[in-house]
Amino acid sequence: MDYTAKLDTALNRLHEEGRYRTFIDIERRKGHFPHAVWRRPDGSEQDITVWCGNDYLGMGQHPEVLGAMHEAIDAAGAGSGGTRNISGTTVYHKQLETEIADLHGKEAALLFTSAYIANDATLSTLPLLFPGLIILTDELNHASMIQGIRHGRCEKHIFRHNDVAHLREILEGLDPKAPKVIAFESVYSMDGDFGPIEEICDLADEFGALTYIDEVHAVGMYGPRGGGVAERDGLVDRIDIFNGTLGKAFGVVGGYIAASAKMVDAIRSYAPGFIFTTSLPPAVAAGAAASIRHLKENSFLRERHQAQARILKARFKGMGLPIIDHGSHIVPVIVGDPVKCKMISDRLLKDHGIYVQPINFPTVPRGTERLRFTPSPVHGPDEMDQLIRAMDDLWGQCALSRQAQTA
Repeated sequence: MDYTAKLDTALNRLHEEGRYRTFIDIERRKGHFPHAVWRRPDGSEQDITVWCGNDYLGMGQHPEVLGAMHEAIDAAGAGSGGTRNISGTTVYHKQLETEIADLHGKEAALLFTSAYIANDATLSTLPLLFPGLIILTDELNHASMIQGIRHGRCEKHIFRHNDVAHLREILEGLDPKAPKVIAFESVYSMDGDFGPIEEICDLADEFGALTYIDEVHAVGMYGPRGGGVAERDGLVDRIDIFNGTLGKAFGVVGGYIAASAKMVDAIRSYAPGFIFTTSLPPAVAAGAAASIRHLKENSFLRERHQAQARILKARFKGMGLPIIDHGSHIVPVIVGDPVKCKMISDRLLKDHGIYVQPINFPTVPRGTERLRFTPSPVHGPDEMDQLIRAMDDLWGQCALSRQAQTA
């Protein structure tokens, strides 16, 4: 077997299809977000504006977050020293879990090193806790949820995206006595559409199922205290397990679940992805807790964030660019061709100092390749004007179609 040749074949296939992903080496500088410095492959530098980051509210550079992290690292050092079961549970971890539980109106919360791991570990562990479990999952759920369900090796059924009628049809065909979990998201990150939370909760009540919601792209940004779309819609009490992240709106890193005390205790006790992983550094936990506390008490950044998204969508629509608008903060512009999508991304970076990563298959279906913009409260009018001019120019150069503005 020529292993090197096989690797070459696999990588060349990505290049030929325009799907090869390149890491952009950027240097974030405190106090200057969304501006950063791009370190080119030749060693030169260029000032850029980041338009595709998931630090949605700029909390990764907020003074309260940085202050809490500095204080914690001076007090406790760099690492946690072990897994949560062996010396890795500190006062910072417990304080953060208390903040998260309060954010979602639940009895308890459990930290993981990422929301991906939280989904994988929890969904793969639930079948151990509920023998005979059946999981019903939205077809567009995140890869981490898909992976967790696969690892759980239980019976699963996939319902069409946001199709409550199809979900009901599946539920009606299942053993009414079997334990069930309905797994879905509140905001789907590629199209920016919302899950039908209330309707799914109604079905869960009717058919005796637990509800598992991924609020990764909503925590911090929706609801009066940043608890997510379920909080915004007054549905917190109807969700059994929340999954969320500390790496997007909260600007740090890590993931979690929030649920009843018994559910959290059971996941804590059985999930290998929790048990055998070194815990987050105390400074990270302290920074995340400070971020959550700040956003619970201050809604300005959330409101400004939504306003910026509305403005950018309106300006793209005015240019005739084909965007997807479901009313969320995510702004996808459909290019529909992987080569042109990457070319526009490259030209935005090199010629205009604008960084937005192309999104291609398998993240999105073929033919729906896109540029996914994430405006933030700190993207000002000048940055937006520059982006609009650059997109208008490149869209024309690529001979891509435009559409009439619709309401």
